[in-house]
Order: sequence, then structure tokens, then C-alpha cells
Amino acid sequence: KVYVACQSMLIVLVGAVPEYHIDQEGIPTSRAELAKHIRFADNFTSIVTEASTSWYLIEQEAYKVSLASSLFFAGLLIGNITFGPLSDKLGRKPAYISGLFFDVVFGYVTALAPNYDTFAVSRFFVGIVNGGMALVSFVLTQEYVGKSFWSFTGSLTNLTFAVGIAVYALLGYCVREWRYLALVSNTPGVIFLLLSFMLPESPRWLYSQGKMAEAEDVLQYIALGNGKERLNLKLKPSVGTLRKGESAPGILNLVKHPVLRWQTIILMYIWYVCSFVYYGLTLNAGELRGNLYLNVALSGLVEVPAFPLCMFFIEKSWSGRRKTMACFLIFAGFACIFTMFLPTNAGLLLSPTLLALCGKMMVSAAFNIVYIYTSELYPTVLRNAGLGVCSMSCRFGGILAPFVPSMKSLSPSVPFVVFGISGLSAGFLTLLLPETLNKPIAESIEDLQSPKYQVLKNEEAE
Repeated sequence: KVYVACQSMLIVLVGAVPEYHIDQEGIPTSRAELAKHIRFADNFTSIVTEASTSWYLIEQEAYKVSLASSLFFAGLLIGNITFGPLSDKLGRKPAYISGLFFDVVFGYVTALAPNYDTFAVSRFFVGIVNGGMALVSFVLTQEYVGKSFWSFTGSLTNLTFAVGIAVYALLGYCVREWRYLALVSNTPGVIFLLLSFMLPESPRWLYSQGKMAEAEDVLQYIALGNGKERLNLKLKPSVGTLRKGESAPGILNLVKHPVLRWQTIILMYIWYVCSFVYYGLTLNAGELRGNLYLNVALSGLVEVPAFPLCMFFIEKSWSGRRKTMACFLIFAGFACIFTMFLPTNAGLLLSPTLLALCGKMMVSAAFNIVYIYTSELYPTVLRNAGLGVCSMSCRFGGILAPFVPSMKSLSPSVPFVVFGISGLSAGFLTLLLPETLNKPIAESIEDLQSPKYQVLKNEEAE
């Protein structure tokens, strides 16, 4: 996740716009003429300052920085859709390693891009493999451990993403030339790729595919790694275990099964809102003044307190996953709505920015829980497909959020009302989902016939 964070945040520093002035009246008509008269003031380089006549991304060309960012998010959309079903069919490890390999390759293409077009296309492909690989790695991590550890490993995984943002800010502070920064931030991927070959396949995936002997071998390997003696282990096939020659369930099963259908619709909306409100609060909090690198680091570190809060509440029987996530989303919604009532010149304790940052922390907490909660709601044979579809809807939220501030032309409070209503609605919809705390994980679609998985269906019948 540290490497994923570096790739996700790359454009923040690599596409940063330094102070500049043009030493002639009027804007030069050609890029070659502009290169002769433009002077950059800051002590760092970016794709904006690239000394090629085709790279000066200012004035009429400034949109290209945002375009490169949008292409990355478009790639994430595709990666989330494709890698989930692929890893359900081919296995977690092959999908993860292939994604990480191409992520590293396209990362180096980004750093060495001779022109903007190559840079933008490489960011698109980085988005595809980065989003897919990150999704599969999360599921793989969860399936290595017992369900009682899922909240801990899920929170720790997302915590490292927030730390990764701060690490990237530190790298940017030390390496001011954008090509070297892109190379340095991409190099850890090579180390992680080599280490990843030592990882075993997911025992849960092997079990769901009917590969009992291989699943037993992986469990023995994990037990020996934990210092346990060799176990006398014999797995029994579950009702929904795939037989040889039988095809694995596809993404259409998310629509065919009534419980999965309603569950997926609600989860897609919740994921969308988490992203929508998260980026919306970030944009509406106002630009932080001061050091660029410190601001990037704070944008990650402000999320850190959310993770111990999650780990405390989601393991309590009186709160669990469902109620905790609902409360965090509702609090984030109220933070958006209350922000519009505070004057901009209020003191620090009543500052709209501080309240918006609190809201961001709440949404970060909800984001953390929704990863864990979603992975527990879907059966093993469809877990990656379900997470992929939900992550896809999440990307739409990130893409739409930047357009909401333009609604200030109607009224300054309109953006906050939009984000607030979104957070509140997602919070209340969360209460329609079943609780998964201390409940067994479904391995197959047949397991969903059990009464404990019928909450949505029963409520619909009533």
C-alpha cells in the first residue's frame, strides 16, 4: 500500500504548478517563444516546467495536468472491473504479481516519457494495473488470516496507504527533479515484486476451488511460519466447492442472487459516497497555505487517527461493522452541513477548515470499514468480483467530486448540502445490511441460503 500510495499521489507533486512569470507583455503565441520568456521561481521541477517546447503546461495547456490525473482514475475504473473477476478465476497470486509487474514497468515509462502524450498514456495504464493490483492484494491479505483478524489487517493495510502519502511527501522534499522523483518512488515496486514471489496462494481461494491438497499445504506453511508444529489437517469440501471442470461463478452472479443483488446496489452507493464526500471535503476545506510538501504529508496523516477508532468500535458487540460505519458516515454528513453555518473568519476551534478535516477523518474511517465489511459480506468465490464492482463505483465518486464546487455559483452552501445529504443517505442505507461481526464467512453462493444471510431478502418480503 505504500507503493500504491506513491503511484496514486504521483501527480500531486509531479504535476505541481510552481510560481512563474513571463518577461514580456502578452502571452507568446508559440510554445517555442514561450520557452524563451517564461521564468519559474520555485526550486522544484514538474511536468509543468519540463524544458521541452511541448511540455510547458501553463495557460491554455494547463488542463493537461488534470487530464493526466483523470486518465489515471479512468484506468482505476477498468482495473477494478477486470482484476476482480480475473483473480476469482485464475487465483489471487497470479493476478496480484502480474499487476505489480506491469505497474512497475509503466511506472518507469512514466518517469522516462519523452513527451506529454507518452506520459498521459502511461498514467492510464498505471491506473489499470495499480487499481487492480491494490484490490487483489487487499483480498489476498485478508484471506491469509482468520476472520477474527480481518478488522486488524484491513485497518493496518489502509493505514499504510495514509503513511505512504506522507512517505511520498518526504521523497518529494528530498528529490526536487520530477523524473528522479518518479524513478525513486517507483523503485520500491521492484523490491515488493521480488518479495511477492515468496507469497503462497490464498488458502481460502484454493478451498473454494476444490483444491483441498494445495489449501492444506498452504495452511501447513503458514502454521510452520507462525512457529507451530506440523498439523494433522484434513479439509472437507463445502457444499459450494467447485468440482473439476466446473467454471467459477462470474460477475453476473452478483445480479442473479437476490441477496447479493440488493447488497451490491447498497454497497456500490456507499462506496461512491465515501469517495464523493472524501474528495469533496478535501476540495471545499480550502487550499492550505504554506509548504507544499507539508500539506501533502498532512493530507495523509490526518487520516491516521481514523484507524484506531475503527479497530476499537468495529470489534464491539454493541456497535459492530454496520452501526459503526453508519455513524461515521452520518457524522461526516453533519460535518458538511454544519460547515456552511460557520463564518470563514472564525477562530481555530470553530474554523470551517477544522470541521471539514474532522469530516474527512470520519469519511476515512468509513472508507476503512467499508473495505473490511464488503470483504466479509461476499462469499469467497465472488469476493474479488464484489470488491471490484464496488471499487468501480467509488471511482465515479472521485471523478464527480471536483465538479461540485462549481455549484457555488448558485449558492455558497449548495456544495456542502450535496455532500451532507450524500453522507447522511449512505449512513442510513448502511443499516439495511446484515451485521458480520462474529458471523461465519460465506465460502460459496450456496452458503447464502442460510437464514443469517437473508436479512435483506426478509426485509423486502415484509
